[in-house]
Amino acid sequence: MSTGTTKAPALPLAPVQYTQAYQDQLNTVLRLYFSQLDNPGVIAGSTQRVTDPISSVVTVTAALNFSLVDPLTGARVVSFPTEVEEAAGKLKIGDVYYDTSAGNVLKIKVT
Repeated sequence: MSTGTTKAPALPLAPVQYTQAYQDQLNTVLRLYFSQLDNPGVIAGSTQRVTDPISSVVTVTAALNFSLVDPLTGARVVSFPTEVEEAAGKLKIGDVYYDTSAGNVLKIKVT
């Protein structure tokens, strides 16, 4: 699944005759691309479409996951910035953060 941030690589043009250097370069580009697809980062998204067999109505459910796996405990930890970064002016308008001082409420920076 694409994360929307990974773009297809520009593949090198093949020479007329086979060369090991070309094949190595192609494999390196593809390896990097597949590595980026396999490791999308801390934000993961998914979409599920379910069609009701009777009414043919399609229901779309989308979800975003903003968590990291703690390497020590294996538990998932929320990776949103907090009100600390917001107060320090580190967030841009439209950034989502959670306010730990207000019961972990999700907020969006609007000004």
